[in-house]
Amino acid sequence: MPDQNLTLYTYWRSSASYRVRMALNLKGLEYESRPVHLVREGGQQFSAEFTAINPQQMVPALVHGSRVLTQSLAILEYIEECFAQTPLLPQDAGARARVRTLAQAIACEIHPLNNLRVLKYLTGPAGLNEEGKLAWYRHWTETGLVAVERLLDDPATGRFCHGDEPTLADCCLLPQVYNARRFNCDLTGCNRIVSICDVLQQIGAIEDAAPENQPDADPA
Repeated sequence: MPDQNLTLYTYWRSSASYRVRMALNLKGLEYESRPVHLVREGGQQFSAEFTAINPQQMVPALVHGSRVLTQSLAILEYIEECFAQTPLLPQDAGARARVRTLAQAIACEIHPLNNLRVLKYLTGPAGLNEEGKLAWYRHWTETGLVAVERLLDDPATGRFCHGDEPTLADCCLLPQVYNARRFNCDLTGCNRIVSICDVLQQIGAIEDAAPENQPDADPA
C-alpha cells in the first residue's frame, strides 16, 4: 500500500490545481493543502521557498513522501498509477488514449494561452487594455471548447467525457469551464460540455474541490 503522506501546493483559482484536487477527492485521498497565493506579495510562487519546490514557479506541486511532482497532467497520471481506488482511466488502451486526448486538448491547447502569467503579459509588456485581454481570453477559450465539444460527439461519451464515470478528462474539463464562466465566455453550442459539468458539480467530492470551497478562497 503506497504511503499516503500527500501535500498539495495549490491556489484556489488555479484551474491546474483544481484538476488535481478533483482527482485526489474522487479517489478519497487525504492530503495537506498548502496555499500559494499567485497575486499576493507579488506572487508567492516566486519566493525562494516555493522555487526550491518547483523551479517553474507554478502550481500545483504535489509532495508524496520524499517525491516532488509538478505539472498537473503528470500529477494526475501519478495519482492514478499509485492509488488504484476509483480508477480515473479506463482499462482499454484505446479508451485510455481517448481520455488522454480530451485531457490534453484542454490542458495543453486551451489553458496555456489563458493562464495568469499570459494574461499579465498581455496587459503589461504587450500593451493590451483590459478589453483586449478579455477578447484574447474569450477567443481562445471559446475556440478550444468548441473543438472539445466536437471531440465529445462520439458514442463513447456518456454522462461524463468518457462513459458514465468521471475520468482524468473530466478533471480537466470542469476547471476550464469554471474559468470560462468566470470570464463570461459564450458556451453556446457546447451542450455536451455544459451537461457533463452540470452532472460533475452534483458530486460531493468534486464540489469539495471547487475554488470557492478552498481554505484560501479570497473572492475579494
